[in-house]
Amino acid sequence: MPGDLSPSLPSTPAPLVDPFGRGITYLRVSVTDRCDFRCVYCMSEDMAFLPKRDLLTLEELDRICSVFVSQGVRKLRITGGEPLVRRDIMGLFRSLSRHLDAGTLDELTLTTNGSQLSRYATELASCGVKRVNVSIDTLDPDKFHRITRWGDLAKLMAGLDAAQRAGLKVKLNAVALKGVNEDEIETLLTWAHGRGMDLTLIEVMPLGEIDGQRIDQFLPLSLVRARLSQRFTLTEIDERTGGPARYVRVAETGGTLGFITPMTHNFCESCNRVRLTCTGQLFMCLGQEDAADLRAPVRASASDALLRSAIEEAIGRKPKGHDFVIDRRHARPALARHMSLTGG
Repeated sequence: MPGDLSPSLPSTPAPLVDPFGRGITYLRVSVTDRCDFRCVYCMSEDMAFLPKRDLLTLEELDRICSVFVSQGVRKLRITGGEPLVRRDIMGLFRSLSRHLDAGTLDELTLTTNGSQLSRYATELASCGVKRVNVSIDTLDPDKFHRITRWGDLAKLMAGLDAAQRAGLKVKLNAVALKGVNEDEIETLLTWAHGRGMDLTLIEVMPLGEIDGQRIDQFLPLSLVRARLSQRFTLTEIDERTGGPARYVRVAETGGTLGFITPMTHNFCESCNRVRLTCTGQLFMCLGQEDAADLRAPVRASASDALLRSAIEEAIGRKPKGHDFVIDRRHARPALARHMSLTGG
């Protein structure tokens, strides 16, 4: 991929502010809906993925990201699906790293299942990536395979080793699953902190059809936190990484523990994020269906004027928040689209 794929950018970005006065400084970008896992809370086993012709090219993704940077976005997170299975994905990282070099971007990072980290960790670090979020829900190899259906825990562990050797800061994400890994959360916490990795726990979200019902998976993190408090000293800290997690310091380990609670305590009041899908749909809220099409304006003109206008119009209708519900009376998910399409 060429080094600079976008037009020259204005020296003074016009900030994006939503109707509730929230500055939009964080863009999460899904580069593919495909994944080499089939996690039971995320996907059905027999998934139908988008045809490749529907996806934005890497050049188009770079152009859209660069326009957002020119309008005040300071953090880009590359997601999927599994972002590292996208062909030539490192070309996008190399190109976007120019914004880090220019000082117009504070952070370029990614969320990954870790399966490809052994291959890409060193190159990610060379592109200016300082930290990665890696999903891991259990340390039991058999259970890991059952949760992910296709995953290999040994391969993920090798990826974590490679990331730390490359100097990447690793934060682990674990989805709390009732009756599946709830008895392992203490073990995950002490293991992660023992390796110098922070841990964030996430509640199951009702996005997309899966095999089974999420009410059977849902474990409120208020309950998890109460259990952890019986063994550990948890102290609230005012740490923010640009995302929705709220953090505590664990006195006994010295590490940080995050809680992402879209079901029991949503985090909408301070939301500074929007999400771009691999097809060019911009979702102003993860939990709402409203989206703006950015693929059409990016393909309609070599100028960025139409694209900027579409982005500004979309931010102007960003909602105040979402209202997720999981219960047996509503067997269907709150939203039909899977998390793998919107981006994790």
